[in-house]
Amino acid sequence: MNKDLTQGNPRKVLWMFCLPMFGSIVFQQLYNIADSLVAGKFIGENALAAVGNSYNITLIFIAFAFGCNIGCSVIVGQFFGAKDYKSLKTSVYTTLITSGILCFVLMLIGLLTCDTLLRLMKTQEEIMADSALYLNIYIWGLPFLFYYNIATGIFSALGDSKTPFVFLAISSTANIIVDILFVKAFDMGIAGVAWATFICQGVSCILSLALVLKRLSKIKTSEPAPIFSCELLKRIAVIAIPSILQQSFISVGNMLIQGCINSFGVSVTAGYSAAVKLNNLVITSFTTIGNGISNFTAQNIGAEKYDRIKAGFSAGIKLVWTICVPFCLVYIFLGKYLLLLFMDESSAKALATGQQFLYILSPFYFVVSSKLVADGVLRGVAAMKQFMAATFTDLILRVVLAFILSNIFKSATGIWCAWPVGWSIATVMSLAFYRRKTLV
Repeated sequence: MNKDLTQGNPRKVLWMFCLPMFGSIVFQQLYNIADSLVAGKFIGENALAAVGNSYNITLIFIAFAFGCNIGCSVIVGQFFGAKDYKSLKTSVYTTLITSGILCFVLMLIGLLTCDTLLRLMKTQEEIMADSALYLNIYIWGLPFLFYYNIATGIFSALGDSKTPFVFLAISSTANIIVDILFVKAFDMGIAGVAWATFICQGVSCILSLALVLKRLSKIKTSEPAPIFSCELLKRIAVIAIPSILQQSFISVGNMLIQGCINSFGVSVTAGYSAAVKLNNLVITSFTTIGNGISNFTAQNIGAEKYDRIKAGFSAGIKLVWTICVPFCLVYIFLGKYLLLLFMDESSAKALATGQQFLYILSPFYFVVSSKLVADGVLRGVAAMKQFMAATFTDLILRVVLAFILSNIFKSATGIWCAWPVGWSIATVMSLAFYRRKTLV
């Protein structure tokens, strides 16, 4: 059901809208967590390292899909808030067409450069073949990744965060079952892990896209909406391209950091691979809530209800900090047991690496979550230069400090310490930009 986010108590409206999005991203992350869990538990430490190693490259593709999602979502949200349904439909059709072309180009590039990218990350020879196999299968599933992300962006722009949650809950649960079936029953190894994700995400994509088109057909317009508009493509691109660049540079930065991590051996790579999946569950959850705040902001911008934006920001901060508390406590006190889901007690060095990573990063979730809420408002008001400035500062600091501190500490501990520094400085910048934009 479509929902108008410009009416009602801002805190209640935002929380009711964002909580299903939080649930959705938890299930979305189960895709990646399930892959690592099954690889580590049922195949071995090298398989766990291979999936984690490939994940940094898949994040580049996810960056493009995310950019298409947020670009379409913000513009559609503005038109929905302004009740301009003709432009809303054209925006959706334009995004679907251009995203298909972009996806094809990325698939071609990915298949041709897969081995080169893995080599650039200093991938160890013992995990090279598995990393390449997993990555190639993943690339063939890119259309599903793209169109599913666009579909969820459209649902969110229309104020519906519950439908994506239902799709993800079902498909993620199915993915875990199929993962285990392919690896244990059919003995497909790392290929089984990749194909399970391919199949489950494909089914979810087709169903959600069909429902989006059905939902759009019920929105009546006085005349047929054009299927493509260069003008609207430019508006979408203004939001999408900075988001794509932001996520892409973060992915490239993560690849550089991964290369540094790989230099400390397979056990450190495996421990990081498990811990970073737990970390990404939290960060992606906050990012998704930030997307919800972007939708909330966009609808209220379209309706010219500017006073609701500050109330939405305040409600967003309270929501993410409420979520921070249990994650922080669990990762600090129960992190070891969560990591044991991915590996055995015999992987002592990998286990110690993962625990240390979680100990250092989790207290700073309160900091980075504030940044991501402010970023959500900045995207919603189309303040993309400010958004990118803060994000790139975080990235550059984390990459540079990872290399400097790892040499000082002579261990991966220095790499983990780079995260809090980058997060803290970028958060100050994002909050300052938010304050400046909402005071003008």
